[in-house]
Amino acid sequence: MGAYEYAALDRGGRENKGVMEGDTARQVRHLLREQGLIPLRVDEVAEQEGAGTSTRAMLGSSWRSISANELALITRQLATLVRAALPIEEALLAVSQQTTKPRIKSMLVAIRSRVMEGHTLAAGLAQFPRVFPELYRATVEAGEQAGQLENVLERLADYTESRQEMRQQLMLATIYPAALLLVSLGVALFLVTYIMPQVVDVFDTREQSLPWLTVALINLSDFLRNWWWLLLFGTTGLVVGIGALLRRPEPRRRYHQLLLRLPLTGRLTAGFNAARFARTLSILNGSGVPVLDAMRIAGQVIVNIPMREAVEQASRRVREGATISRSLAASKLFPPMTIHLIASGESSGKLDEMLERAATNQEKEVSGLVQAMTAALQPMVILTMGIVVMAIVAAILLPIFELNQLIG
Repeated sequence: MGAYEYAALDRGGRENKGVMEGDTARQVRHLLREQGLIPLRVDEVAEQEGAGTSTRAMLGSSWRSISANELALITRQLATLVRAALPIEEALLAVSQQTTKPRIKSMLVAIRSRVMEGHTLAAGLAQFPRVFPELYRATVEAGEQAGQLENVLERLADYTESRQEMRQQLMLATIYPAALLLVSLGVALFLVTYIMPQVVDVFDTREQSLPWLTVALINLSDFLRNWWWLLLFGTTGLVVGIGALLRRPEPRRRYHQLLLRLPLTGRLTAGFNAARFARTLSILNGSGVPVLDAMRIAGQVIVNIPMREAVEQASRRVREGATISRSLAASKLFPPMTIHLIASGESSGKLDEMLERAATNQEKEVSGLVQAMTAALQPMVILTMGIVVMAIVAAILLPIFELNQLIG
């Protein structure tokens, strides 16, 4: 039995869309007619890479991914229902009925259909690789084999929620300084391009010599008013060019190396990626995934290229018999605290616990650094823009003071 997405007309001529289970598309059309609906389109819900099928479900084109919040909610609901001893197919049906988004409902019904055909939940999730990454699928598969699916799903939900919280903290930390900078730049541009020309017109009629600061600001105002389009195109071209350059492997690798070498960004980059790696490796290893496979999958969540390559090299050393901590320490890219905690976990037989502690420690450090940067950046932006505005105001007022002295 498969899942089919349909579009049909009711007796009033209104179009209805939904998902229905059936053995074939023909059977689904028959069921729709029995409900008094006229089927317009019936497509199988599937997203199987390399399947060679002719399905044209919306998932094949518009299903790219879902948000981290939606994935965490689905995972948490499944974990709760499975822990309540519901069969996985009933749990999937209950979650699909609770969601209000048709696209997510279609996906869950398709997974349920796959499970009802006798496949594992991991096999059902594999139909949607853009939604459920390899980390997710490998962990679920290991949980099913070990009979600990509910525990694995809860850990996955915690992992997804913690990643989303960290992402939100980083976003919120940059919103206020960015908004403050934009407003300050807007005020400065208004003063230079609108107020300054009017002041200049007043002094041009008096043929008064102007202070150097005022002359410099007049020249800047003329340039911005006459050549703003050149500045706009130049800035756009520079941004596009840098983006195109960073899409190439070698320049992007050098850029990531530079981020690791800089004092503050180096700590942030290393801490953020080390936390993601440790958290992922903890979940995979605790779920029973072989250590080499766990390191390979955990390495994929690392964004920084040199650190990802360091994990790949460490995997080769582990395959040859070295410990994880010593293999990672050889790159000198991972924070020492993370290395020490991993070494402690290997020696005590509590690697999962130490990996999770390392991830929590790095997340707290990154959060503290971000808060410190935000606290320092806000007064710096205010002070800098205050100096700029003060210089503009001074350039406007200085000729007026000189004029008053001449009159006096």
